[in-house]
Amino acid sequence: MTRRCASIIIVVVLVTGGALAPRLIRAQTPPATARAAAPIDLTGYWVAFVTEDWRFRMILPPRGDYRGVPLNARGRQAADAWDPMADAMPANQCRPYGAAAIMRVPGRLRITWQDDNTLRIETDAGTQTRILRFNPTTTVATRTWQGDSTARWDQPNRALAVTTRNLLPGYLRRNGVPYSENAKVTEYFDLAPTPGNGELLIVTTVVDDPTYLARRFIVSSHFKKERDGSKWSPIPCSARW
Repeated sequence: MTRRCASIIIVVVLVTGGALAPRLIRAQTPPATARAAAPIDLTGYWVAFVTEDWRFRMILPPRGDYRGVPLNARGRQAADAWDPMADAMPANQCRPYGAAAIMRVPGRLRITWQDDNTLRIETDAGTQTRILRFNPTTTVATRTWQGDSTARWDQPNRALAVTTRNLLPGYLRRNGVPYSENAKVTEYFDLAPTPGNGELLIVTTVVDDPTYLARRFIVSSHFKKERDGSKWSPIPCSARW
């Protein structure tokens, strides 16, 4: 009798387990795309909310004013040698709008999904476009202002993490404070609620540059969510501040 009961229990477990198995497999299967896996929605229009370094971001600082940036001796030498007239040349006009500094430039962002595994960030300041790839298979052979960006969802913190390399040399501040082509940019995109059911986008930027920085340069930039794109107004790099 005991053996018979044990056999019945085993059969019930096997049958029940077999019935549950497909559901367990489906529950554990991760989302097929980065868009489906997104813990937060970053899409929409955002306007810069300048809460720190106002005097460096809203007004052109004089040459040699690089307070707050941990430049090494080589970096200070490059910043002290800044030539504003040289930046008027077409090849240099976008130097303040590279990936290491573009989130510090006052202006607006338009964030959309280019496809299910690629986020697109456009800036009206400098008319720049950043492409954040979640599953990159290739890299761009040539260096660009926005470089190659690899993105991943930080699910526990409900944030987006982005690493960017392969950059053209540019400016951390538009008065010639430099970063080199060896710079690596790491960013974290977070959302926070604001009064009145608003949203705040917080972008923490970490720049590592063995050429010009003595240590990491870390800043936090804020953007307010806008209702629509009625104020979207792209301005090219050639427009002087």
